[in-house]
Amino acid sequence: MEQPFDKTYCGFVHQQPEDSVHRVYHDTEYGFPLDSDDALFGRLLLEINQAGLSWTTILNKKANFYKAYDKFSIKKIARYDEAKVDALLQDAGIIRNRLKVAAAVYNAQQVLVLQKSHGSFKQWIEAHHPMGKDAWVKLFKKTFRFTGGEIVESFLLSTGYLPGAHHKNCPVYKQLKQLHKIP
Repeated sequence: MEQPFDKTYCGFVHQQPEDSVHRVYHDTEYGFPLDSDDALFGRLLLEINQAGLSWTTILNKKANFYKAYDKFSIKKIARYDEAKVDALLQDAGIIRNRLKVAAAVYNAQQVLVLQKSHGSFKQWIEAHHPMGKDAWVKLFKKTFRFTGGEIVESFLLSTGYLPGAHHKNCPVYKQLKQLHKIP
């Protein structure tokens, strides 16, 4: 049974001012497909950093993450050394968690491997699409670090690989449907 619109993320954000971080993210990014591997990786990095925290915190720090992590450049992040990791752990503009920073470096290295075997991170995801949540979680846990069920689900919803990002009465749902981005 589908939740009433006002009990969903869509309902929540449509009660927010148009310039709120949630409203901007929801209306322009959430559930929209990403074509760039760096953008996909950046979204995964943000979802990992959200673990145990509010999404508001991550959205408020999003620009800081983008700058601190070299515009989410997979190639650069994969080469981070201990000095760069230490610098990130001192950066108050991001989440300073050693496990999350280490996961970013390891996961970037894994994406480089996937790019070699599949052509791109996006093509690796597409090669497995569609799958149910449990199969995705198993695949991500086998491939990456710090990717539990909620992180994987949030990443896949936010990038359009799992259905349900938007309520059917949400204007963004209707926009994505019209653009043939969702069934």
